[in-house]
Amino acid sequence: MSKNTLVVSVVALLLAAVAIVLQFVITTGGGPDSTAQITALTNRVVALEANPATPLKVAYINAEDAFTVFTDAVGDLRQRAIDKQGEIVKLQQQYMASTISKDDFDSQNNQLQVELLQAQLNIDLGTIDKMIASSGFSDMKSDLQRLKDEAQPVVDEMKNLVSTVRVGVIDTTEFQNRYTQVKNAFTQLDQLLTQAATAKIVQAANNVAVDQGYDLVLRTKNVIVYRNTAKMTDITDLVKHELSTYL
Repeated sequence: MSKNTLVVSVVALLLAAVAIVLQFVITTGGGPDSTAQITALTNRVVALEANPATPLKVAYINAEDAFTVFTDAVGDLRQRAIDKQGEIVKLQQQYMASTISKDDFDSQNNQLQVELLQAQLNIDLGTIDKMIASSGFSDMKSDLQRLKDEAQPVVDEMKNLVSTVRVGVIDTTEFQNRYTQVKNAFTQLDQLLTQAATAKIVQAANNVAVDQGYDLVLRTKNVIVYRNTAKMTDITDLVKHELSTYL
């Protein structure tokens, strides 16, 4: 694949990003269900302002922990990436122990790094497939399918790079250039997938908050410095359960 073709692919992924971000806004703030949720929460806050004696019901969520619902859904693919990382560590240990030459290390390390990147790409593609197949992501299905289609050139280039590295007919400069291009494209795809998952985490938190009668839900990371656990409830597990129904 030419450099220009891969660049076009990256641009296409960026365009898909706009669609996902817009979908995020619509999903979390513009749909009929979310409008009802926001209205319910707003009415609750108004009632609290009218009656200061009514205690504010506050909860918090660990979004990173909630995100594991998505990673666990493709646990087999994640394990392959973990195994590949283990192979890289083992190779590095062999080189540090001087049981392998510099040339052999470079050759094997390049192959393992590409195979690891391919394993990570497969994790994202597997997650996208699960989202597309799930009714819980029906509001994002068209955008997710478009994202998958736009990522196909990256998938093809990844396969070509893996094959080339395994044969061993590639110089260092060409390898670094092609690897960097594919890795940058993968990073774009991974960011878009994270945005889609984050949109659903927000949606799940909204549903739990309304159902449980919470007035405010905060995020632990970069938001909460201190919390009185006797007065604030961790709803992470409830949100994870809600998310599991989406997949």
